[in-house]
Amino acid sequence: MASKRSLFLVTLATIAISGALTQVKAYSSSYCGIGSRCEHQTLYCPSECPSSESNDPDAKVCRIDCYSPKCKAECKHRKPNCNSPGSACYDPRFIGGDGIVFYFHGKVNEHFALISDSNLQINGRFIGHRPAGRSRDFTWIQSLGLLFNSHTFSLEATKSATWDGEIDHLKFAYDGEEISLPIGGLSTWKSREEEIKVERTSGLNSVMVTIPGVVEILANVVPVTAEDDRIHGYNVPSDDCFAHLEVQFRFAGLSDGVEGVLGRTYQPDFKNPAKPGVAMAVVGGEDKYKTSSLLAADCANCVFDSSNVVGNEKQMVTLDCSAKGLFQGNGIVCKK
Repeated sequence: MASKRSLFLVTLATIAISGALTQVKAYSSSYCGIGSRCEHQTLYCPSECPSSESNDPDAKVCRIDCYSPKCKAECKHRKPNCNSPGSACYDPRFIGGDGIVFYFHGKVNEHFALISDSNLQINGRFIGHRPAGRSRDFTWIQSLGLLFNSHTFSLEATKSATWDGEIDHLKFAYDGEEISLPIGGLSTWKSREEEIKVERTSGLNSVMVTIPGVVEILANVVPVTAEDDRIHGYNVPSDDCFAHLEVQFRFAGLSDGVEGVLGRTYQPDFKNPAKPGVAMAVVGGEDKYKTSSLLAADCANCVFDSSNVVGNEKQMVTLDCSAKGLFQGNGIVCKK
């Protein structure tokens, strides 16, 4: 009995240290503060999506952006939009902050900085293979590694020989400790300091990760399907369906000096080598953005500074706060 009681106390202590499972309160309106485009206005969710949360994973939810020219709440899906700015999907196809589509292939089993700013580093691990006779690897983004303040967070699509949509293929870790996020409902985990939040946006394989006032990440896990294989000639092996991530980033307050495969496209004077309208425009940069691990910020062009601490927004969360976001209202302002 004593040993069971000790185990129970240890479990409670672990939860207290690493974070907590919770259901975050939804909002139906938000007051826009000083300095926003919609300053001193209270925006209300429309009847079509009266709340920021829903138990239906396919339903649209309310999103309020106090920096939108419309000053109007909008109904949006909580899944990554692979055809919008800030997305990284497929093998891998990016859409930059400038709206231009480009491909960055990286290398199999290597890590590359997608975003590197003074207060945020987001790396991606690339998986894939090179069939006989090919001059380059076929690659997909298998995991993301985040560095912010003095913390680390990773989001991973677990390897599977075949795809089973009834199984969750997501794995999370915060500061090196694995996070347990129950499946089957829209469960939520927050760190103890509330510096990061992970929410399921469907019962399986879809989440939203939020660092308040810094970034919101929508992510799905998907396989390389037989149809994908037939169309593109990937020659996917029988022992790996290359489960990978589809992601969309929504940023707030990126600096003008932001770097990374995707981050550089948010620089105000960036000249994208991928020209609009060019099919399969491939850009380089492997030498500039390769990192030594998923949670390292040591690429040649990385600018992340671990001593640059972002203050946690206790009263208001603002995402996509500048014109650089180009997300037409995808930011969120939540008044708690």
